[in-house]
Amino acid sequence: MKTEYSIGLSHSTIGTLKKTKLFFPVLLAMVFHCFSTAQESKVDLVTDSILPVHLEEVIVISSYNKALEHKSHHKPLSTLDEYLESSNKVNMIKRGAYAWEPVLNDMSSERLSITIDGMRVFGACTDKMDPITSYVDVSNLSDVHVASGQQGAEQGTTIGGGIDLRLEKSNFKPKGWVGSVETGGETNNEAQIIGGELNYSDEQFYIDTDIIYRKAENYTAGGGEVAFSQFEKYNISANAGYKISDDQQLLASFIYDEAKNVGYPALPMDVSLARAFIGSISWVQSRFIGDFKNWETKLYANSITHIMDDSQRPDVPIRMDMPGWSDTYGYYSQTELTMDKHQFLLKLDGFYNRSLAEMTMYPINPNEREMFMLTWPDVRMINSGFYAEDEISLKEGSLKLSTRLAVQGFNVADEFGLNSLRIFYPEMSQRQARFLKSVSAAYHKKFKMLHVNGGLSYGDRAPSVSEGFGFYLFNSFDNHDYIGDPDLKNEKAIETNVKVSLPMKKLTIGVEANYFHTMDFIIGEVNPDLSVMTIGAEGVKVYKNLEYANLYNISLDTKYEVTPELLWTGLISYHRGTDQDGQNLPFISPIAYNSMVQYTTGTFSGSLTMRGAADQVNFNPVFGEDRSNAYTVFSMALGKSFSINKDAVYIKTGVENIFDEFYSTYTDWNNIPRMGRNFFMTVSYAIN
Repeated sequence: MKTEYSIGLSHSTIGTLKKTKLFFPVLLAMVFHCFSTAQESKVDLVTDSILPVHLEEVIVISSYNKALEHKSHHKPLSTLDEYLESSNKVNMIKRGAYAWEPVLNDMSSERLSITIDGMRVFGACTDKMDPITSYVDVSNLSDVHVASGQQGAEQGTTIGGGIDLRLEKSNFKPKGWVGSVETGGETNNEAQIIGGELNYSDEQFYIDTDIIYRKAENYTAGGGEVAFSQFEKYNISANAGYKISDDQQLLASFIYDEAKNVGYPALPMDVSLARAFIGSISWVQSRFIGDFKNWETKLYANSITHIMDDSQRPDVPIRMDMPGWSDTYGYYSQTELTMDKHQFLLKLDGFYNRSLAEMTMYPINPNEREMFMLTWPDVRMINSGFYAEDEISLKEGSLKLSTRLAVQGFNVADEFGLNSLRIFYPEMSQRQARFLKSVSAAYHKKFKMLHVNGGLSYGDRAPSVSEGFGFYLFNSFDNHDYIGDPDLKNEKAIETNVKVSLPMKKLTIGVEANYFHTMDFIIGEVNPDLSVMTIGAEGVKVYKNLEYANLYNISLDTKYEVTPELLWTGLISYHRGTDQDGQNLPFISPIAYNSMVQYTTGTFSGSLTMRGAADQVNFNPVFGEDRSNAYTVFSMALGKSFSINKDAVYIKTGVENIFDEFYSTYTDWNNIPRMGRNFFMTVSYAIN
């Protein structure tokens, strides 16, 4: 039996455990939690008598009628970045006001499998200015599934976990024509948001369409303007489905996303254009062959163009253009089988990706020649994989076994780029193949009121395009150029996790932890024999395999129903990451805490939230880090719904960072400050 945590803006979190050495940090976290508070949660936790064996968080973006989700959403028209950041499991690396990079288990995009409705998508920026999450909008999505470690291997090879952004679909509900118009604004950055959707569905056909436009100027923090923090974005999407018969469906989806004039105040360059075309066609059949059921096959393609430039920056030592392209074509086919106490999922998948990026430098002296190089040398990547899981029902418990096997090949197709890399690696092969594998076991047992989840897994990953084939990629965080190494070993990780949950009538308490022992950990190390390419860079780092690194977190989350109308939720978490020499790894969260009080009655809702963190004690200057100071930020929101001629209207207003706290977090690139006090309002009109 399966049950999921369904959280409007989060409820379960990720932690980590390092045997008995974490006894005192755990005790400290629990004591600290008694005097602090914790995590935002926007809808009630859904549970039954058996909790899932997988530790998964579901961030609910919308129901079928997203316009009426005011009770669960703190800020209904917030960006997807803000939704993800409010999650218990996900943190975000921020380089500006737009396109934040997701971090799960203190691991960023190379170590994660991030998909859009099961589709693999790869960014086209060598500086990670376009994470996959930047090419969708909340208007496209129903929810986001966040799975820890090898629990995320269903969608692809991973070390830290998987994030699947699931598209909203009417799914043949007999609703007829429905639509909505939404608009919103914010005071701090003069943000303007307007969007709408028009959907039709009956028992045989549906089509969902939506469009949203966002524009924001520079935001302010501490009374000062943060230059180059503006952005403008359009997003258009459509989903359609047709029932061939009672058990056969043909589905299709399309997303067009374009951002332009995007500033990145923490970086030396901005983005003039980031554009994506994402499409798919699916066949779904409820009855398959024999006892097999729920067969789904999807074909998909996506194309991304990303153009960095510094033409709007004053006093640059040398002007540069850095365009990048990423095209991906893929498929998956999966089916389910139920036999006695076993529930099987079998999946074949594969993709082909082409990544190309270049840089042109224009000298100030017009008599000097331009300099050109390929930063990604037209790398062609092919991956074919097989995933299988067996969820076994036991008395008062369950056991889930899963595995993924994949073959991944690389081909450096551009001769100029290949020869550039051969300056450093003369014996480098143009082609290579890698075998990737993962196995996982997760167990759940119920002891009266107490639920215990535990798991053990192993997985590995191939180096990313930048880690394997990057050519002089500048990292402004540690002020070094980076060069890839095509001969890197696969990174491998052994993970163990545990969660203990005690659900009572009005109070639920959960302690969750996991620990990653990562072998051949990939990270950049200084090579003093190489010269820099970027003016002002301090040196050159080459990606290397460390012997190992350890990552571990632990968290305590609580939920208390004070009255049927009044709900309190809270979370506190402790994180740690070190290499084989005991040196701190970068971007590891300090002790963090969140809390929310939510009141809902009839057509009115209100919430007061608090989030904060302690001083970042365990930082590492070698990676460009310095100590981030402790902070605590408060926000509040009020919502009201009513009807006009049988159509639904709701208004929500609120203020973020009520006391105008000036602060940066450990994930804020080059200490870029977070937004100061910000008033917002959204208005939605749903036509039924």
